[in-house]
Amino acid sequence: MNRTARGAALFIFPAFALAQGGPPFLSDDPDTPGNRHWEINTGFLGERNPFLGYYETPNIDMNYGVGERIQLKYELPWSIQETRADPRPIAAGLGNSLLGVKYRFFQRHSTHVKDGEREIKFSASVYPQLLLNNPTRSVARGIVETGPQFLLPVEANAKLRWLRISGEAGYWFTSKGVPNTVIRGVVMGHEFRKDTEVYLEFYDQQDVRVPAGVPKFGETTLGLGGRIPIVRQHWLRLIGMGGHGLVSATPSNGQPSWIAYVGIQFLSDRRRRHGDE
Repeated sequence: MNRTARGAALFIFPAFALAQGGPPFLSDDPDTPGNRHWEINTGFLGERNPFLGYYETPNIDMNYGVGERIQLKYELPWSIQETRADPRPIAAGLGNSLLGVKYRFFQRHSTHVKDGEREIKFSASVYPQLLLNNPTRSVARGIVETGPQFLLPVEANAKLRWLRISGEAGYWFTSKGVPNTVIRGVVMGHEFRKDTEVYLEFYDQQDVRVPAGVPKFGETTLGLGGRIPIVRQHWLRLIGMGGHGLVSATPSNGQPSWIAYVGIQFLSDRRRRHGDE
């Protein structure tokens, strides 16, 4: 693999496995599973441009609620890297582990009651996450980035009549040899009857403090996705998202041509909790 292609491939990993939140979307929101309830997401993630591709299948994302405001997270993917210019274009191995704790530190309830609960009209959270290498050769083979790395993001969401809006901004503190990055995402959409949700997401991630002469990688995408129940009790849902890069891809910027997520979401509660006390 040439140096430029290798650098671009390493950049792709943070966009999904690091900043992956609120599946199937890249950014997250302050919602939590609810006290003693699980939210488990498993599926296929991928992004590709004319030069290389990165895929995770399966990606396993497990979340557990402690009280109504705290969520514990553990995520682990099987990672696949495709580099067209390399004599051996496919490399696969165990990805990095991602651990996190989300805390919804502010919430304001609506007077509207839905399904016996008062909905949250506005809320905000902080969601620190730690990425760790597993004891495999995935780093040496260039499949994943060197850890440890630490993400410190803040999320907020609001409900304005029928429209739900959430946003996330954060900063990745990385290891030596890996540029720090900033992430920003906005998700807007609507939850229809029977827990069917459709949202549009704008997402942006950019390297910062890159030394002179070193390529600066980024990812700017627009995606459309949602969640739909596939059983009557709504504890199992099909989740998916597809999107397109907003910046033309080159070997030196790492921008994706397309991104995708297709998976299944398991809820030990009937549905994802929007919060109640």
